[in-house]
Amino acid sequence: MALAAAAGAAHAETYEGVHPPTSAESRANVAAGAVVAAHTGDPYATGADAGPIYPPVAMNSRDAVRAEAVAAARAPDPYAEGASSGTAPVVAGAVDRATVRAEAYAAARGNALPL
Repeated sequence: MALAAAAGAAHAETYEGVHPPTSAESRANVAAGAVVAAHTGDPYATGADAGPIYPPVAMNSRDAVRAEAVAAARAPDPYAEGASSGTAPVVAGAVDRATVRAEAYAAARGNALPL
């Protein structure tokens, strides 16, 4: 064991780091960059630490948004089904209105309708 320990100690290496410590920046430039970074807000902050919230800037005028809201409120519900879907659309029939009225009048008087 002692012989293996002595052989291992003879081949020991020194650690010189991953990269040699060289920099193209001067100490003054690095210090100035550190001051700027220390005074800047945290770009990864969330919640209460995120700082003030600025309201979004609208692309539409207030009157245009209000007109859209009124139009949407008065429009029928596009998701309604059945009884809540409103009135049925008026479809033009194949029979003349005067003919239907005359038949309804005749049926109310008890006259037999022609079949």
